[in-house]
Amino acid sequence: MKPVVVDASVAAKWFFPEEHSEAALRLLDGKHRLLGPDLIHSEFGNITWKIHRRGLITADEAAEIVQQFLTLPLEIHGSESLMATAVELAMTTGRTVYDSMYVALAIDQEAIFVTADERLVNALSDGPLARHVRLLGRRK
Repeated sequence: MKPVVVDASVAAKWFFPEEHSEAALRLLDGKHRLLGPDLIHSEFGNITWKIHRRGLITADEAAEIVQQFLTLPLEIHGSESLMATAVELAMTTGRTVYDSMYVALAIDQEAIFVTADERLVNALSDGPLARHVRLLGRRK
């Protein structure tokens, strides 16, 4: 199976229909080994909370979505093993350590990092990290 690092922007599309949700759902087809750093849990929880705050889902629906998220076939990697690389990447690219955690995991696992964050992909598309980063819905 092809290893693919996903972030919370992709995971959110598994539960909240929006642009490129179909592309995100295709990643759940069993052909990919889905990976994420442990911070994906808190980031996904925060997205769910924001959607609830906007009145788009009830508290019960939010709780159910979080439970469903926790059952996904997502291989979680601890941030501590990625921290040094993520901080170095953040300093050299000007991206946040949070974003750099996903890139560091992709490098560590020789994977592609798929994100819906177009600004992040654009910021890394002209350098040596471009081969590790792909915008959700865009084929390479």
